[in-house]
Amino acid sequence: MNSIFLNYEPQTVLRYFEAIAAIPHGSGNTRAISDYVLGEARRHGYRCRQDAADNVVVFVPAAAGYEAAEPLILQGHIDMVCEKESDCPLDMAKEPIRLRVEGDWVSAEGTTLGGDDGVAVAMMLALMEESLPHPALELIFTADEETGMDGAVALDCSDIKGRRLLNLDSEEEGVFTVSCAGGNRTHCILPFEREPVSGQLFEITLGGLTGGHSGAEINKGFASANVLMGRLLTALLDAGARLAEVNGGMQDNAIPRECRALVLLPEAPDALLKKWETVFRGECSITEKELFVGAEPKGEATCDALLPEDARRVAEFLLLAPSGVQAMSFQLPGLVQTSLNLGVLRTHEGRVEASFCVRSSLGSEKELLTQKLTVLTERLGGRVEVTGSYPAWEFRSESDFRELLVDVYRDQTGKEPRVEAIHAGLECGLFCGKLPGLDCVSMGPELHDIHTPRERMSIASVGRIWDFVKEVLRRAR
Repeated sequence: MNSIFLNYEPQTVLRYFEAIAAIPHGSGNTRAISDYVLGEARRHGYRCRQDAADNVVVFVPAAAGYEAAEPLILQGHIDMVCEKESDCPLDMAKEPIRLRVEGDWVSAEGTTLGGDDGVAVAMMLALMEESLPHPALELIFTADEETGMDGAVALDCSDIKGRRLLNLDSEEEGVFTVSCAGGNRTHCILPFEREPVSGQLFEITLGGLTGGHSGAEINKGFASANVLMGRLLTALLDAGARLAEVNGGMQDNAIPRECRALVLLPEAPDALLKKWETVFRGECSITEKELFVGAEPKGEATCDALLPEDARRVAEFLLLAPSGVQAMSFQLPGLVQTSLNLGVLRTHEGRVEASFCVRSSLGSEKELLTQKLTVLTERLGGRVEVTGSYPAWEFRSESDFRELLVDVYRDQTGKEPRVEAIHAGLECGLFCGKLPGLDCVSMGPELHDIHTPRERMSIASVGRIWDFVKEVLRRAR
């Protein structure tokens, strides 16, 4: 089978990226790709280890002339966010994603691409294979970054000697990230009881939204389907609807593009839905040009619906829960300081669960948001579980490693890179806690619309970043 990258460079990196795409590797499903990385390290004869969390660490000896240099750490995560279009039949837990190339851009058919962070994995695998000048390399492949950085939390760093870390998990070429927000996953659980109800059954869909990364794009004004459903569901309940279930979003770190509710009604809700579609389109006219609200009739039915008071509590929770940007930074103008995203809304047996990705560069504000969600949930008769908490990565005012990267970028491009903080979460904060004195920078090639089926990666940018990484290694004596 011919590679779709046959006529593109860098061949080694792109060949590995294509191999990774053929291995299902969504968060929580990383054993196969972890085994693949381990197998490649062993094939090249490098010392390596794999842990129970699916992390892999590979130790590549220094090239001749670099034996006395301090080891350099390169790091990226092996899991990807699995989002897909509603009509895409691909089972991302079992089937390979289907890559396609259009001009300079590689994307996937109907799904996320996994460039975040498959490109880092591909580059580190390529470093194992190519003979290059470099100091000793400690290559860290972490698992389940997208669902709370669980791999980095679990990783034993006692045998890591380097104190310079290049994280390859950023998505804008020419930008060096040197600080990021901390965060957690806050799961709000509302219990309910059911009773049999007869009526006309409708599946209500609120969809066509843009979606996006809940950290890097939370300030772009993209609407949340789960949040809008709170208003629509309230109107439906006021019109006599009985709620059977409500489900929206796929990942708590992706702004949800669609939410669906199954309701019983005495008559078709076309006029009501049209009214709210007009309202939502008016409010979101700039960012959500494809927004729609529709109903699919399922016919006369008898099914178990939530008790009216329980359905009302769910609607009230969706109406009242904070969402989106909560505070902007005064120190770094334009930087989101605190936010949250109701990414996943699910109806389970006996409970509705709303999962939020909470982010802040201030630990106190992160805890405040979690406290607000806890108070609201408990007042409505529910409970809260918090998982995947990780610290913020604080800015380092003096950094020899950052200056090295700036010098390389300036020499290669004749331009000055942007050095900035981001609102998205990176594993660098966790590694700084595990490796005292760590000096780290995050960067990567051009990726657009990550965490959505529109995700795409610039092939030319991958080549430039690969050349950049090789030159950094050459100068890192």
